[in-house]
Amino acid sequence: MSELKAAMLAKDEAALRSLRAIKAAILLAKTAEGGSGELKPEEEQKILQKLVKQRRDSLEIFTQQNRADLAAKEQEELNVIEKFLPKQLTPEELRAELQQIVAQTGASAPTDLGKVMGVASKQLAGKADGKAIAAMVKELLNP
Repeated sequence: MSELKAAMLAKDEAALRSLRAIKAAILLAKTAEGGSGELKPEEEQKILQKLVKQRRDSLEIFTQQNRADLAAKEQEELNVIEKFLPKQLTPEELRAELQQIVAQTGASAPTDLGKVMGVASKQLAGKADGKAIAAMVKELLNP
């Protein structure tokens, strides 16, 4: 809320748009059917990750369709929303983490993908995108 007020005072349209989207998504989750009205930090993080994924998908589509104006808006919103998420792993850090997980699980073949993904998804939740994790695991298991 303090970020929202600051954005209003600064007349920062991109931040305002992004923060309102975050607020709306969280309110919607809190009041969802059967919701207790309170969200755990992990649930809030999942909501933010979903918003980031939506922005990235839209950004990719707008870029493919040469809609720079819409792509710029999505990028602005993406930058604001990412401030509220934990720092994302670099590809090198992700590779190192996944190599440890592959060693832990004893995976050696592409058929062990599910075993590795289960552990990796839990350990790297919020730190890396699921698509990036899956692509890197496939790469590591396919020599």
